[in-house]
Amino acid sequence: MKKVIVIHGPNINLLGVREPGIYGSETLEEINDSINKASKQLNLNVSIFQTNSEGEIIDLIHRAYKEFDAIIINAGAFTHYSIAIRDAIAAVLTPCIEVHLSNIYAREEFRSNSVIAPVCCGSISGFGKESYILALHAISIYK
Repeated sequence: MKKVIVIHGPNINLLGVREPGIYGSETLEEINDSINKASKQLNLNVSIFQTNSEGEIIDLIHRAYKEFDAIIINAGAFTHYSIAIRDAIAAVLTPCIEVHLSNIYAREEFRSNSVIAPVCCGSISGFGKESYILALHAISIYK
């Protein structure tokens, strides 16, 4: 059974309250429930974390190197400027899929640049919580 780490970045803990017109009305707990349900159907063992700290995200990525077969990450705003997270993903060589609830390419111009995308094996954005579910499906058939 593949082990997958899901990393939710900054402000994801405010889902359901934070800009529901962009991010939807579901809470992080509801999204995590959907992730857990889908992972069971796909025979994946999933561990889910949320942090607002860049350093903690990096520590989780480093942990993935030895403990997990794949990473799903929603790095939030760090997506657009964190070279440190980009370098951590590149360093561990663990397949990583970048996800976003909203379509980052249809929003403010600064959001259309992802510094982590080039070191991820794929990116999924714009499908709300289904972005995570699509990433799980991809991991279930990847390698």
